[in-house]
Amino acid sequence: MPNLFDPLSIRDLTLSNRIVVSPMCEYSSIDGFANDWHLVHLGSRAVGGAGLVMTEATAVTPEGRISPADLGIWRDDHIEFLSRITRFIHSQGSVAGIQLAHAGRKASTYRPSDGNGAVPEESGGWKNVVAPSAIPFAENYAMPQALTREGIQAVVRAFVEAAGRAREAGFRVVEIHAAHGYLISEFLSPLANHRTDQYGGSFENRIRLLIEVVSAIRGSWPERAPLFMRISATDWVEGGWTLDDSVELAKHLKNSGVDLVDCSSGGNVPPAQIPVGPGYQTPFAERIRRESKILTGAVGMITAPSQADHIIRTGQADVAIIGREFLRDPYWPLRAGRNLGHPVPWPVQYVRAAPHGTKARVPANL
Repeated sequence: MPNLFDPLSIRDLTLSNRIVVSPMCEYSSIDGFANDWHLVHLGSRAVGGAGLVMTEATAVTPEGRISPADLGIWRDDHIEFLSRITRFIHSQGSVAGIQLAHAGRKASTYRPSDGNGAVPEESGGWKNVVAPSAIPFAENYAMPQALTREGIQAVVRAFVEAAGRAREAGFRVVEIHAAHGYLISEFLSPLANHRTDQYGGSFENRIRLLIEVVSAIRGSWPERAPLFMRISATDWVEGGWTLDDSVELAKHLKNSGVDLVDCSSGGNVPPAQIPVGPGYQTPFAERIRRESKILTGAVGMITAPSQADHIIRTGQADVAIIGREFLRDPYWPLRAGRNLGHPVPWPVQYVRAAPHGTKARVPANL
């Protein structure tokens, strides 16, 4: 079996290792534009040796942002600075990926540092929050409008156009965000989707929007380039989306051209009781990988090098997707490589010359 530091080839792309920087919302944009914060945040993780660096959830429409401070890719003007970021990531031997997202009924909310619930229009929020059904996420969230069929097709077009901009910006991986109670996840879950048309009711109807988005993006995204999908493997609530549903969905995704399923969970309803702990979502990745025969990523409370390596060595997942630990240590892969006996070359800028012309070496305290 491979280890954490073995390369992984997906279509025509090869990751240098199995370590992925998880999408993490930074809430630092104005009108969707990336800026120096995103360059430093994402670039430092590439310097740190991650095989794949993913952007935060990047909105495909302005009303699809979680908050007014979200990153976006709904206009051509967004491409220029994103291109600067991808060039730097690639210059460090890492791969730049982008997560395309629409927040659905969880849109127009405060960023965590500013409060909770819906942002009023006078403070930068917006009225046109949409969802599969007119059901708010919680009492202090906006009442969404149920999408019409025309509105659904507009969402599909927005994802495809965003993927085209991502290609122009130099991203080599696209991940569709279908997790955490955002728009596509809302369509999947019977807790949020009460529609009676072809987009609601049966399993086949509830996955219809997602399959349409996948098919449309796969039709325009380069054949040689990977397409990922983040899902919530379970709602953690009786009557909601289940792991059995996720296994079946993954089979459809594989047939539609998705290469890897990023296995998270929860987010569709606020009262869910989630047993958070080290590796608590890894069993989802293992079962989906085994039964659906698709590559998977494990995410959630993966912190120790030995833990991440064990996930890969035992075939529970094909990549370890790490978030919080990368916030604590942007250079986690460099330390993990040394810890596991798979040394990763440090950037030449961090290697100091030894005295008297002897071979340069990394400082011992690094």
